[in-house]
Amino acid sequence: MKTGVLISRDTALIAIAEKLLEGSCRIISFSNIGSGLDYIYSLIPDILILDLIVNDAGAVTILNTLKNDPIFTHLPVLAVIDESIPPLRWDSVFIEDYVWRSQVDKDLSARAKLCILRAERVVEVNPLTRLPGNTSINRTIQQLIDKGVVFAVGYGDLDNFKPFNDHYGFTRGDEVIKMTGRLILNIVKNRQPAGSFVGHIGGDDFIFVMDADLIDATASEIVAAFDGIISTFYDGAEKDAGGIVGIDRQGNPRSFPLISLSIGITSNRNHQFSHFGEVTEAVSEMKQYAKRTKGSCYRSDKRHNP
Repeated sequence: MKTGVLISRDTALIAIAEKLLEGSCRIISFSNIGSGLDYIYSLIPDILILDLIVNDAGAVTILNTLKNDPIFTHLPVLAVIDESIPPLRWDSVFIEDYVWRSQVDKDLSARAKLCILRAERVVEVNPLTRLPGNTSINRTIQQLIDKGVVFAVGYGDLDNFKPFNDHYGFTRGDEVIKMTGRLILNIVKNRQPAGSFVGHIGGDDFIFVMDADLIDATASEIVAAFDGIISTFYDGAEKDAGGIVGIDRQGNPRSFPLISLSIGITSNRNHQFSHFGEVTEAVSEMKQYAKRTKGSCYRSDKRHNP
């Protein structure tokens, strides 16, 4: 059941909205947007329906401020507009769609549902790799759990990246991150064009989700391809030496080998998961296990936990 916040003083409109959206969206109404802010901030509803009336500039200001907050950028806003209102400047009112008041009975339900669907299709992306971020990752995993689909998750993490980044600078470090994202995406999509997913948790951590029968071979290919490319990011002498001299976390100079890629894998084939958090915890354990091995590698969870 979705949740919608309706801002209106019109009791007839509230009653119509509750009736039209009954069964698909629970409507919580407030007489003005200011009184509903605490609820909106604490719950983050699936849609905001705003009854725009003449001279309601204050509501538009509050709405625009809300939508400028990164948390609420993708909150869909459906406006109910009276035909008597002067034409709006759409570049100054942050709404996704509108319904004429005279057409509420006919259009409100369809427009509200479409707004919600559009918002669910919008994924937040990492600005560096343009891959989906944590919200999309968690949503994808949870949807597979809820559907009862057998799937596997890979968690890739770079080793010795920090000394490389410190030594060469963040610009070259960013290039390594982008290369890793492109590499994982291309190989995963080549192995499984439909139904697979690649996300960027942030930093040098990546997630990929795919068919459990394909993920081990995919991880093996990713590791091999990464090792074949990573040395090209080092200068000649350090490339020949197989690493760089940097400072460790204790402030002591030491030699660091070439960046490597560790991948942990888990699947609901051997585990019973009910929440995406259980999946991310299990795959994080396998990633940490893989990192104990020097060089690039992957480790797949073969434990059984029915």
